[in-house]
Amino acid sequence: MVGKIQVKELEEIRKMGIDPYAHRFERTNSIKEVIENYSNVKPGEKIENVNISIAGRIRSKRGHGKLSFAHIEDFTGKIQVFVGADNVSEKEYKLFSKLNIGDIMGVEGGIIKTMKGELSILVKKLTLLTKSIKSLPSEWYGLKDEEIRYRKRYLDILMNPEVKDMIVKKHLFWKSMRDFFISKEFIEVYTPALENTTGGADAKPFVTHHNALDIDVYLRISCGELWQKKLLVAGFEKIFELGRIFRNEGIDPEHAQDYNQLEYYWGYADYTDSMKLVEELYKYVAEKTFGTLKFKIHDFDVDMGKKWEIYDFTEEIKKYSGIDINKTSLKECLKKLDELKIDYDKKTINLERAIDNLWKYCKRKLVGPGFIINHPVLLSPLAKKKTDNPNLVERFQVILGGTEAGNGYSELNDPIDQAKRFEEQAKLREAGDEEAQMYDEEFVEALEYGMPPASGFGVSDRLFSLLMDKSIRECTTFPLMKPDKNQ
Repeated sequence: MVGKIQVKELEEIRKMGIDPYAHRFERTNSIKEVIENYSNVKPGEKIENVNISIAGRIRSKRGHGKLSFAHIEDFTGKIQVFVGADNVSEKEYKLFSKLNIGDIMGVEGGIIKTMKGELSILVKKLTLLTKSIKSLPSEWYGLKDEEIRYRKRYLDILMNPEVKDMIVKKHLFWKSMRDFFISKEFIEVYTPALENTTGGADAKPFVTHHNALDIDVYLRISCGELWQKKLLVAGFEKIFELGRIFRNEGIDPEHAQDYNQLEYYWGYADYTDSMKLVEELYKYVAEKTFGTLKFKIHDFDVDMGKKWEIYDFTEEIKKYSGIDINKTSLKECLKKLDELKIDYDKKTINLERAIDNLWKYCKRKLVGPGFIINHPVLLSPLAKKKTDNPNLVERFQVILGGTEAGNGYSELNDPIDQAKRFEEQAKLREAGDEEAQMYDEEFVEALEYGMPPASGFGVSDRLFSLLMDKSIRECTTFPLMKPDKNQ
């Protein structure tokens, strides 16, 4: 509900001939700059021969006769302001009396430091920039209800500094990743988000209709994997894309439906080259974003500065479930899934999904940092087979705190082999597996012109959420919500 008192004050301010919603305000400094520039001012000292202009939201306000105090806050910090009846016009002092916590104002004036050592602005002129007509939540209690926090994320950010800090860290996270690849002479590219066929991952896509072409299209489930490989065919050798991808899957602490992902493709390299590059990348990003290589992830202590482990996919599943995936059957896998109380879709389950579900259980036991390697072909339709064992592929996944935190491989560039694997995926889709990959004839044709040997890798917002030790939903600036029926 809109506050009746605030609306009344709004009307009174308009009657004073003041626009409560200003067009602009010229600032000389951010609040952080003022604090830094005048940090050497002594308690009790006053500097009036300067004209500092700052703006921000009122976060506290109190009055003592002809002298009033407030704290205003901008993006960089908070500072106290003194508004004295003898220092501003009568109209301005009356205006200030009608302002509340939550209003946004600009002030001009000099510097004063209180005897208690608090740097403040001695206001000579004040300007109302925006009148708030809804009261902010209590600064002491903030927002605690998760539903309200996500639905009114702007208030959550405003009242909870750690959420704002998280958003800044996420900016540093992706910036450092982009900077890393540019420093390695990779070229950033941009590929379609709408596709005729989805590719590059095992995931259920969102479907929408393209009115101009009168066709159904899919929102991409990878960050341009097949498009980037076409660029390798075209002669590019080191490329990456950072963008949004979309997966129509369930919500849990590690999965979102709309999130950021970076993928790179590196011509003439294989998965062992990528493992070295990825380890260097993760350490660089961790240092630039968090200033440390040591993290608490899912109650595990993970030190990315230590030697990274190498885990064998088959051996780890056998170790923690007793199943040898090279000799197992669907019946045996389902029996084990039931025994371990692992949920699965009984209508669409197949051997591929059963093994994948077993792996998701077993990976929780691995602390990392490390790489899981030696995946079976049936779980990796886009990876190159190993020369010493054609049942396995040259693939790796990053493991941090029992969770997959990145996926890469030596890229399959044999068009005949790729076509066969797409055919197998198509059969799985026909049998009801909505996450199986689609047959992409245009991609197979591109491979027929020749793609050099290459390695690729993808990493998403999940890595950031793991390093924050929070759910991916909590680390999303504006999580998708159902419409509020009470609105």
